[in-house]
Amino acid sequence: MRFTIYQESRIGRRSTNQDRIAYCYSRDALLMLVADGMGGHRHGELAAHITAQYITRAFQHGAQPALRDPALFLSRALTGAHRAILDHALAHRLSETPRTTIVACVVQDGTAYWAHAGDSRLYLLRRGRILAQTRDHSRVQLLVDQGLIRPDEAARHPERNRIYSCLGGHHAPQIDYSPRTALQDGDLITLCSDGVWGPLGGDAILAGLGGPPPGQAVPQLMNDAELRAGDSADNLSMVAMCWHDDIGASIPDSISTQTMPLNDFNTQLHSTSRGATGGTPLDEDEIERAIREINATIHKFDKQ
Repeated sequence: MRFTIYQESRIGRRSTNQDRIAYCYSRDALLMLVADGMGGHRHGELAAHITAQYITRAFQHGAQPALRDPALFLSRALTGAHRAILDHALAHRLSETPRTTIVACVVQDGTAYWAHAGDSRLYLLRRGRILAQTRDHSRVQLLVDQGLIRPDEAARHPERNRIYSCLGGHHAPQIDYSPRTALQDGDLITLCSDGVWGPLGGDAILAGLGGPPPGQAVPQLMNDAELRAGDSADNLSMVAMCWHDDIGASIPDSISTQTMPLNDFNTQLHSTSRGATGGTPLDEDEIERAIREINATIHKFDKQ
């Protein structure tokens, strides 16, 4: 595989960053994800942290060097992360079950597969247009679908933050899955939280990613989103990947996995909770307990 990838997460104007982002790749498979802890519920960042850790570790367990079934992996990984959040809440007698949105994508054999719950989005961009994007599990999206409000009204609607599907919580998540999507040279896949797409919209994301490589385009898009959101800027997170068909091409800043050992992985997981303005980060002992529980669950992954 050859691709160019960049990710970034910022606190915005919030006291803590409840987003978690990651990408992980083996010789033959690539995983990307964005989890946005739901700030209206306690321990949102913990739900996002558990989700990111669970899915990346499940990927490392299964992609050696390729996943047997990428679509099945996504189904089992997302539902497994949901159960891991519930198990943690029960074991620690939390008064409220943590919740998070999730969007995750696997690329293998030149084909993309993605899944999501909530309003963190994936866009697939090809030759100057949006070829595909996820559909938000939100109240305002339902209103748009019913023709009760226009799409341009959704970002300002008072119920824009009402989500009806997530990982964690009291109900099983509604998870939507993409069809197998063959990638072409130059295709861009970007995953982002609502702190990015909310202020910008799909057209601005398309325009911003249409020229420079992800390492230059993503920071500029984040700057634009923060500026447009102003004092109400939420946490902002984005992962962007450009696909290259020619694995032997010399492309600046691109990654080639051709010479990676069969069971090797490269993982970049952004998990900073505290921001420049302070705030209360996750308790480190709680994080370590959660990770130990995640690891114990991963050992069961292939037995389910």
